[in-house]
Amino acid sequence: MTPEITIRSGKAGPTAYSVAGEGEPVVLVHGVGMARAIWAPQAEQLSRTHQVVSYDLLGHGDSELPPEGVTLQDYAVQLRDLLDHLDIGAANLVGHSMGALVVLEFALSHPQRTLRVAALNAVFERTAEQRAGVEARAAALRTEGPAATLEQTLERWFGDPVPPPLQEAAALTARLLASVDPLGYARTYELFARSDRAHAQRLQGLAMPALFMTGEHDLNSSPAMSSAMAQRAPQGRSEVIAGARHMMNVTHPQQVTDALAGFMGGPPR
Repeated sequence: MTPEITIRSGKAGPTAYSVAGEGEPVVLVHGVGMARAIWAPQAEQLSRTHQVVSYDLLGHGDSELPPEGVTLQDYAVQLRDLLDHLDIGAANLVGHSMGALVVLEFALSHPQRTLRVAALNAVFERTAEQRAGVEARAAALRTEGPAATLEQTLERWFGDPVPPPLQEAAALTARLLASVDPLGYARTYELFARSDRAHAQRLQGLAMPALFMTGEHDLNSSPAMSSAMAQRAPQGRSEVIAGARHMMNVTHPQQVTDALAGFMGGPPR
């Protein structure tokens, strides 16, 4: 396996990223409040057969802050600039939660640069109750900071108490949430809160194989949401990880990695 390297670069400002392995490129895009380290299990295994790129979204990790009123297109531009910098013409794109919105935006805006797209634990057409909950969390992040929602977030993602097999994953998630830039987190979460319908009328335009995968017990990125998105995408399919919640890439890493490897082993567009 190629040793992992980390470089800061980007035309629109610094983007922190890591590259490992050789082969067909796959880019891993994390969710709001996280960082590229959350993809360690997938990056380690997928880099045996692929060139794996993971990076920190604007406002996260070591990347620059997003502007006030940041848009999904701003995040798509960050991804485009990174691909340009790495001289990658087209790649497989995998996004988790907020990252799923980013890769779908990129795939719709730059189909010629997207081989396949996988949206993990994606949000889609929330109910009124779900929307009220996420808007309340966005407001708390803006006024009180990440500490105000940390306990609630961990309970929603891992349970209370956290089952012993999930405690290591929960601890990593807690460390990332506690260290994220408060302003970057708040600005990104506000966008996440209002973007569940951003692609509702556009998914039929996805011109490549698309996987929509979530956890059986993810109430806010539910199996019904993934199924609905897959039905609208011409080459879409949905998959559910049994027993998993929102952070399935760290709680059920092997199942997620196997599903991604199988998806990317199929024919590209």
